[in-house]
Amino acid sequence: MDAGRAPAASALAVITPVLISVEDLRKSYDGQVAVRALSFAVGPGEVLGLVGPNGAGKTTTLRCLAGIVVPSAGRVAIAGIDLREDPVAAKRALAFVPDEPALFDYLTVDEHLRFIARLYGVADAAERIPPLLAELELSHKRGALPGELSRGMRQKLAIACALLHDPRVLLLDEPLTGLDPAGIRRMKATIRDRARAGNAVVLSSHLLHLVEELCTRLLVVHRGRAVAHGTMEEIVAARPELAGLSLEDVFVALTSEDDAAAGRPTERGVTERGTPAGA
Repeated sequence: MDAGRAPAASALAVITPVLISVEDLRKSYDGQVAVRALSFAVGPGEVLGLVGPNGAGKTTTLRCLAGIVVPSAGRVAIAGIDLREDPVAAKRALAFVPDEPALFDYLTVDEHLRFIARLYGVADAAERIPPLLAELELSHKRGALPGELSRGMRQKLAIACALLHDPRVLLLDEPLTGLDPAGIRRMKATIRDRARAGNAVVLSSHLLHLVEELCTRLLVVHRGRAVAHGTMEEIVAARPELAGLSLEDVFVALTSEDDAAAGRPTERGVTERGTPAGA
């Protein structure tokens, strides 16, 4: 990760408590385990990269943090508020942007933002909306319906709705989906700006170059459990054989070894026991 570009969190963390606290998080669906005993914390100014293969439990984890999915066990606290004990207060402190934005077909861009403002009690919405639309390059689309927007612009609208109430915690699931190069650059700046302002960000993405550029720490998950957690330097220090590898190669090595340890097929098609995959 690029230390020169990542937001500095240390000074903020000294005076501000942890904004996301996850302890022994577990989630199962009809006996199928999706998340296995995850524990981590994210402080102000930090951007945590949540990465893993398809089906690793990333989206389930984010939905548990957002209060959309009820964990089977464990504890989640947002800005010091226990999500199970006071879900309304905890949700007021966060914003979740899913990979597929859920918008209202018959509300314009401007009406979406005013509706969100009423939900969250944003008294100065009239002052907040114009600069937010300008930041996300949506000013010229204020009167447009979702059906009149491109996929990238719908994503920008979802992010604008998420940012309007100035949440302390941002949960982003593939936030760059559908964005053009200019939009990607703008969105990266938005994420950096929010982190520098002291927000805690969890960013889930398969775009590992984005994760490497923006994130201060990584949480690599596979089959619902953490296989690595820390800065890139900390992960490599714990596994010296990974030194000098790109994040992509580190990711493949960590997840392949987890498969091998479980006797499952690895990327090379051979299990830990030396048996060809499918044999």
